[in-house]
Amino acid sequence: MAKAAKLVAAKRGKVLLVRRRSDGLWMFPGGRKRSRESEKDCLRREIKEELPKLKLGGISLWKEVKTRNKRSGRKMSDAIFIARNAKGKLVIGDKKEIDRAVWQKPRGVRLTPTSRFIRDRLFPKKSKR
Repeated sequence: MAKAAKLVAAKRGKVLLVRRRSDGLWMFPGGRKRSRESEKDCLRREIKEELPKLKLGGISLWKEVKTRNKRSGRKMSDAIFIARNAKGKLVIGDKKEIDRAVWQKPRGVRLTPTSRFIRDRLFPKKSKR
């Protein structure tokens, strides 16, 4: 089982990102799993804590990632979920942890290593010809 769950919600070419207050890095919302909690339950709880007005609708597991980040050396064990119909106001619930939430293009912002890993697989750079 994964140790954390992340949400990738996309609409009109933008993805949902939240900014960590501690270091100003952007990430896909989510968080660490509690004991006896499923990955999906973890994600729903974390979204309710971080973005209480956001309605996820149906979510589906994209991939479970267990690897070591080549840049940071950090071990990753994340369940990545996709939400196709997320909607609602982006109101911050946990202001100690995150300070902003936006719909933004997935490139051009400083992402956490885990979120960069997810972005690069789901939204690869278009090759120049």
